[in-house]
Amino acid sequence: MVTIGILILSTVGGVLIQPPTAAAISSDTVEITEWEVPWERTRPRDPIVDDEGRVWFVGQRGNYVGSLEPSTGTFYRFELPDGALPHNIIVGPSGYLWYAGNGDAHIGRLDPRTGEIKRYDMLDPAARDPHTLQFSPSGHLWFTVQGGNFIGRLDPETGKVALLGLSVERSRPYGIVVDGNGRPWVVCFGTNRIATVDPVSMELEEIPLPWEDARPRRLAMTSDGMVWYVDYARGSLGRLDPASRAVHEWPTPGGSGSRPYAMAVDDRDRLWFVETGTDPNRFVGFDPGTDEFFSSTAIPSGAGSVRHMVFYAATRTVWFGTDANTIGRAKLP
Repeated sequence: MVTIGILILSTVGGVLIQPPTAAAISSDTVEITEWEVPWERTRPRDPIVDDEGRVWFVGQRGNYVGSLEPSTGTFYRFELPDGALPHNIIVGPSGYLWYAGNGDAHIGRLDPRTGEIKRYDMLDPAARDPHTLQFSPSGHLWFTVQGGNFIGRLDPETGKVALLGLSVERSRPYGIVVDGNGRPWVVCFGTNRIATVDPVSMELEEIPLPWEDARPRRLAMTSDGMVWYVDYARGSLGRLDPASRAVHEWPTPGGSGSRPYAMAVDDRDRLWFVETGTDPNRFVGFDPGTDEFFSSTAIPSGAGSVRHMVFYAATRTVWFGTDANTIGRAKLP
């Protein structure tokens, strides 16, 4: 058992942030299964599960979209255009798969029934590396462009792409979520900021965190509308209240060098993230209802790094890819 200390924060937006009660951690409480991907050193990542329970992922270095049938362990792959170097994949309307062509400035729509690919190219050459994708309730596809320093929106009906540049150079817009009103929230990994866009006016707002050295990398949203993030540089879990702009942080179990990265929220509003600064990486759970880190489990392969993950409600599982060339599944307690 490990007891975790709590970081007391300063006043933010006129609101004094009070620390929660320290909590004890239970180790190895989550059942994790990994499947070795048959294509070596291809960096399989960002798995997503479709309505039939098939797991889709991309091979960023292997230039493919892959699938896994968990019941049989069978893998299949679709080759992508040369140089696509896909970074992220999601399931969209009508069962189409959408991927970020991180290597050659496009977003692709793959029909898994036929293998047909439709490209949506970035017309601005500065938008060179689409990064992470998320659909809004209206059907617009929001995305980040890390190196190009943009937040983008694609209208799949017209193919029109709108790009909003960040005010700080090398902000590195990274993880993204979209709330129920269609508003995207983005963590800027090169700065200490969280950005958001009004989907009607397309006005961009950048919200600074209280610490200059903060580097938020991924984020999630709970059912109460709170925006949660992991600070990769400082080893903390944070919560931003969109209404008051108040920020609250908890140091992660692994401490300042824990490098929290991939993040997801489950159907009980519990937060899950992976500490990548340890070997093996650790899959950690936090309950906002009790202010407790309640679970920490070693990933069997070691993982190297887990960069993104998603919760699949039908089986109450979290899916992730690893730099150890595996696809992983965590069955939640």
